[in-house]
Amino acid sequence: MPLSPEQLAEIEAARATPHLTLRAVSEGMEAHLYKANPVLDHGLVRVIDYMGDDGAIVQAARVSYGAGTRHVSNDEGLIRYLMRHWHSTPFEMCEIKLHVKLPVFVARQWIRHRTANVNEYSARYSILDREFYIPEPAHLAAQSTVNNQGRGAVLEGAEAARVLDLLKRDAATAYDHYEAMLSETQPDGTPQQGLARELARMNLPMNIYTQWYWKVDLHNLFHFLRLRADAHAQYEIRVYAEEICRLVKDWVPLAYAAFEDYRMGGVTLSGKAVAVLKRRLKGEAVSQETSGMSKGEWREFEAVWGQ
Repeated sequence: MPLSPEQLAEIEAARATPHLTLRAVSEGMEAHLYKANPVLDHGLVRVIDYMGDDGAIVQAARVSYGAGTRHVSNDEGLIRYLMRHWHSTPFEMCEIKLHVKLPVFVARQWIRHRTANVNEYSARYSILDREFYIPEPAHLAAQSTVNNQGRGAVLEGAEAARVLDLLKRDAATAYDHYEAMLSETQPDGTPQQGLARELARMNLPMNIYTQWYWKVDLHNLFHFLRLRADAHAQYEIRVYAEEICRLVKDWVPLAYAAFEDYRMGGVTLSGKAVAVLKRRLKGEAVSQETSGMSKGEWREFEAVWGQ
């Protein structure tokens, strides 16, 4: 279970005690507040707080005080214009704070997005739980032969069983040693000092779970989601991004629709790529050699625009 019974009771108590407010409220996000959404085998994502909504983006762009006589269609058109022309500051008016429980190796990939405020569970002060990410067999894959950062064919049969066994045994052994180093009592009952928590954590593997609060504005969140919810992103971080996408879609539906259209579903073209398209529209046959593109650029261009 991602959360303890006590934590679940705390969430229910918080959701059962609404407060009146004068600030902008997103009804879609209110439905998600505090709820724990499971990810992977022991992970979760839950919304702790948020600020702003679609209206806040429009208000910032217009520097206005209220809705006035504007229509939703006008707001949608403005938000799409802002997204289409890469305006960033209006989207920075919205913020969200998430509680995320995730494997350490995913956290180290996630933290590369440095445009957020993070406060992580400290193993210097607290003892980590015996919770490790163990992949489902369908997500055990060999190294890709064409992509140094990707996966190849899924492992099968005895090979998959061997890897799973190693993962489980290594995790169990490492945690047993972690507990033994922390213990102030030897197996025979003899007292001992026990190793400091900040040192005992050294031997724990990267698949142990950590937790953090992660606060980010919508502009930078969209950048994170564009990269991590992409089909080519690593599965273990992609499932977190996809869960966040589901929450954001209910929080700022107009902004998310524009993001989905222009960022997730859109394609950015270089000057050389635009020139090739214009030449093709005129009926000219263009090859990689005559395009001015590198082989890598041409391969990516053909994947989208190939004839």
